[in-house]
Amino acid sequence: MSTASGRLILNPRLVKLTVRSGTDIKRTLPHKSIRTIGAWCFVDHFGPTEREDAMSIGAHPHTGLQTVSWLFEGDVEHRDSLGTVQEIHPGELNIMTAGYGVAHSELSLPESKQMHGLQLWTVLPDNDRNTAPLFDHYSNLPRYEYEALQGIVFVGEFMERVSPARTFSPLVGAEINIAPNSEVKIPLRSDFEYGLLLVSGDLEIDGEELPDAHLYYTSAGASHFDLASTSGAKFVLLGGLPFNEEIIMWWNFIGRSHEEIVEMRTAWNSESDRFPYFADEINQRIPAPEMPNLRLQPRGNQK
Repeated sequence: MSTASGRLILNPRLVKLTVRSGTDIKRTLPHKSIRTIGAWCFVDHFGPTEREDAMSIGAHPHTGLQTVSWLFEGDVEHRDSLGTVQEIHPGELNIMTAGYGVAHSELSLPESKQMHGLQLWTVLPDNDRNTAPLFDHYSNLPRYEYEALQGIVFVGEFMERVSPARTFSPLVGAEINIAPNSEVKIPLRSDFEYGLLLVSGDLEIDGEELPDAHLYYTSAGASHFDLASTSGAKFVLLGGLPFNEEIIMWWNFIGRSHEEIVEMRTAWNSESDRFPYFADEINQRIPAPEMPNLRLQPRGNQK
């Protein structure tokens, strides 16, 4: 859906989280119109759902990216090939830097009555994409209040609050709640491009109504968003300096050439040391799909 010049409303497409769980995912990034927002390259919104097995993702690999896990409701256990075992709860942050290669699994905990959250990726710049894998958990993140807004900064800086999260390019990620019957102007960095994802409630942005689970995109140059809500709303703000490198995103890998993707896929399916084994309750190792019958080409962002 188009808006003013340099601004778009991206509609989500429904996908299944896994065949195992059947949980519906609303995916807004990558999109046919926009591939990245800053280094943010993947936005999945799942739930709310009461499925007991809402999050049950067996071992799978990643390369060349960071996974950023953010929950609104529910509790999830993360395990990975670094030996990490870490629960995450609403208001906490898990960031896994895949770098050269890492594998992980995610399982919703049985005490979770609701599951609702985001799974985000950021692409690592070329200089950092083969770094040794890392895992970081942050349970004490900065909160803020500003006029009719209140929320949490989980990545980067927003409203003079700075997240301690490790990143590899200039980014921002913040959960924001706006009170009912409110109008507010939020400041933006003019050198950043931004996406605003509506999670719940009603929201008007720059004079346009944003449908539920849609993502409002603006290119660099904007100094603020004008927001209004009748019933109140929860949304997530993502932003960063435009990412100008050409990349290949295929399955759970990010590379720079077809040959790299083939090498990554072979390493995973052959159970090489690039992705060490780890034990979990799911006891499933998800195989990489077949390569497409064409040569994968690096692509830049589409604006």
